[in-house]
Parts: sequence; structure tokens; C-alpha cells
Amino acid sequence: MEKSSAIKNFEELLCWQKAREVRIFIMNLVNKFPGEERFSLKDNIKRAARSVTNNIAEGYGRFHFQENIQFCRISRGSLYETIDHLMIAHEEEYINASEFEQGKRLITDAITILNGYISYLARAKAKTPK
Repeated sequence: MEKSSAIKNFEELLCWQKAREVRIFIMNLVNKFPGEERFSLKDNIKRAARSVTNNIAEGYGRFHFQENIQFCRISRGSLYETIDHLMIAHEEEYINASEFEQGKRLITDAITILNGYISYLARAKAKTPK
């Protein structure tokens, strides 16, 4: 079992906390999008941002290093997808440059922390007797 006594649930993971910051930022930001984007860009960016925290939580609950790593990789992909959605929102002038940069910075920070967690899981997996 991979859980240390220090971390008792996924909400304590720094990578989940950073991803949650991204999700909250996105949920507040999309309220500015025009109504016609309700079922396209707005829906897509919300789904991508939600997917990040969902997959970190699901991976944590799997109790196996490799499965946790795979779910974290999916989360990382969703973070990159969210950046692309932000680019579209900026290019279509739904958000300004400052909002785009703030969102991209939050996402980049989340990716950095998530990559560290993935590395930790890979090292822990390598130390586990087969």
C-alpha cells in the first residue's frame, strides 16, 4: 500500500489543491463567456478543469502506484487541454490578456506540482518489492 501516514486523503495532496485552484478559477472565468458558448467552449473548458481534480482523486483511491500514475497523467493532459481552451477564449476575446496569463500561470504551477507527484509515485513504485 502506497499511502504514508502523513497523507490521509486526496484533498491533502498539493497537486490536488493546485488543480482545485485551477478549477475554481475556470468556473469563475467562464461566467464571462457569451451565451452561445454555453454548450461548446464553456462546457469543454469546465469539463477539462473538473477532470483534473477528478482523476487525481480517482488515482489516489486506486492504492496502486501504476494506476495512480496513469490517472495523474490523464490529469496532466487535461491541464494542457485547459490551456488550449484558454487560448481559444483569449483569441475569441472572451477573456483579456491578464486573465489568460493568470490562468496559464495557475495551470503551469499545477503541472509542475503534478509532475513532482508523478515522479514521487514512480520512485516509490521502483522501491516496492515485486
